[in-house]
Amino acid sequence: MKAKEGKRNGGQKMEVEDKRTIDMLKTRLGAENYQKLSRIDNPELHRFIARYVELCNPDKVFVCTDSKEDIQYVRQEAIRTGEEMELAMPGHTVHFDGYYDQARDKKNTKFLLPPDVDLGANMNVIDREEGLKEIHDLMRDIMHGHQLYVLFFCLGPLKSQFSIPAVQLTDSGYVAHSEHLLYRQGYGEFVRLGRDARFFKFVHSAGELDERMTSVNIDKRRVYVDLEDETVYSVNTQYGGNTIGLKKLAMRPAINRASKEGWLTEHMFIMGVHGPSARVTYFAGAFPSLCGKTSTSMIEGETIIGDDIAYFRNKDGVMRAVNPEKGIFGIIQGVNSEDDPLIWKALHSPGEIIFSNVLVTEEKGVHWIGKNVAPPEKGFHHSGEWTPGKRDEEGNEISLSHPNARFTLDLRLIENLDPELNNPEGVAIGGIIYGGRDSDTKVPVEESFDWVHGVITMGAALESETTAATLGKEGVRKINPMSNLDFLSIPIGRYIENHLNFGTKLRNPPPIFSVNYFLKDADGNFMNDKKDKAVWLKWMELRSHNEVEAIKTPTGLTPKYEDLKRLFREVLDKEYQEKDYRQQFTVRVAENLAKIERVMEFYKTKVRDTPQIMFEILEEQRQRLNRARKKYGDYIPPNKLSFTKKV
Repeated sequence: MKAKEGKRNGGQKMEVEDKRTIDMLKTRLGAENYQKLSRIDNPELHRFIARYVELCNPDKVFVCTDSKEDIQYVRQEAIRTGEEMELAMPGHTVHFDGYYDQARDKKNTKFLLPPDVDLGANMNVIDREEGLKEIHDLMRDIMHGHQLYVLFFCLGPLKSQFSIPAVQLTDSGYVAHSEHLLYRQGYGEFVRLGRDARFFKFVHSAGELDERMTSVNIDKRRVYVDLEDETVYSVNTQYGGNTIGLKKLAMRPAINRASKEGWLTEHMFIMGVHGPSARVTYFAGAFPSLCGKTSTSMIEGETIIGDDIAYFRNKDGVMRAVNPEKGIFGIIQGVNSEDDPLIWKALHSPGEIIFSNVLVTEEKGVHWIGKNVAPPEKGFHHSGEWTPGKRDEEGNEISLSHPNARFTLDLRLIENLDPELNNPEGVAIGGIIYGGRDSDTKVPVEESFDWVHGVITMGAALESETTAATLGKEGVRKINPMSNLDFLSIPIGRYIENHLNFGTKLRNPPPIFSVNYFLKDADGNFMNDKKDKAVWLKWMELRSHNEVEAIKTPTGLTPKYEDLKRLFREVLDKEYQEKDYRQQFTVRVAENLAKIERVMEFYKTKVRDTPQIMFEILEEQRQRLNRARKKYGDYIPPNKLSFTKKV
């Protein structure tokens, strides 16, 4: 009887709370915006919005539907308020972040965890109750004088098992406009799902703004991730990496949810590599920053589904993937007409694009570091008026654009967009690629022996030089498991275990490859041309269909010269010399053994609960290398390893 009475009282209390929520929303939103919100039958959503409307206290609330009129209103507000400025090219705008608000704030990005949860030593955490109190104190009345945008998105294709609804609250027109370019509209999905929606929540405020409409109180910049409530809070910042919640911030709760449910959230591109007879094979790839990730996914002749994030599920024993995004928030430094023709063309054509922290010229064009056009002698950017040699308050010279300057656009502006982008079933993955910056160890392209070997020796052992190596001196190397270390919300050991388990449930796990575009010779010169990656992709596509043989080495399977010679001619119309092949694909035994030592040390000392099979697979690789060294020496050219294998 008491249980029934308690349940009834609880229900009555909830009804009272919901009535209070409705009355408050009607008052604060106004009739038109409340009507939009009321079409979504989800009391949890209404309570969430009401709570932060009360706490943040905006002057005005705008509920954005999927209509063109609502989306255009957000864009125009970003321009009207001065967060963005229109450029000469139709559809192009520019946004400036504050001078000291130009990158992800790793120090103040923290997980909110209850006392009984431990994610491991690599995670930046704060007690959940303490963190919630701090962030809520910072948010009190923070939107006074601002307009709050209530935005609905869908991470992934609409009406898909892969996808996650998401609601974003922000008082920044720039952030709202950016998310409209990057993510699929989700208002209709919220209406369709109603109370069944399991949604992510994001709350952002740029805080107090100066006359240039940039965040003032960056000493109080905070980015807090509440895994328990799947909510991300971000205050006193405008930089996209801290504020565009559905991007890297959303990866944290997505990785956590995926771990519980048996799927994967990865920091990977998805692209279609075009093989013989109009065949398209889809590859996913993970590369640390500045290791060729975007240039690989954007290569001419192939098609792109996404350049940054992927969700993977096992569908009837097949590994399938979707891109939760529909746009690109890309680093613009170094983009030029020769190396990046597809992006270059989009950036120089009419269309909706937001540039951030680039140099604006007198003609309202834009310039950036590495643009292969003569730079202007003056302009305007995140530091104000700029001329060459300008220095900041600390005496540092200010470059013509920020090294982390960005462009934001919808993938529809890219000519090689793959038609399967919005397939709710995703695409079948034919291969996984891991790439890093490595001057002296790994060959340009190599296939693992099997799924477990690939996950461990190519994914979990992914290593990259944070600075390029110089002659006679080794670069600074950092181990970055699956290029996802910065975004993990679960212990590293469990993350690797999830990958291993995922493969065991697939009927035929896709092959795993490693690539390395940065191998150098004894004189410090790169052994590969930038365009050679097109050939490595074609070889991997053929291997994924068992159509070419490979040489078995102690560390994996590498191409035969005859196959690469043919592909270089077909793909690049280039003669590939056997001496180059021997130099590039020589097994460097000592260097590989040193890498194993570094990886072993990392997982023994920095990671708790590393799966034991990790050490077993690495030890087996060490033994193969030692046997080969005893027979052939420290440097083994591929022609000595004549055993070929067609799996």
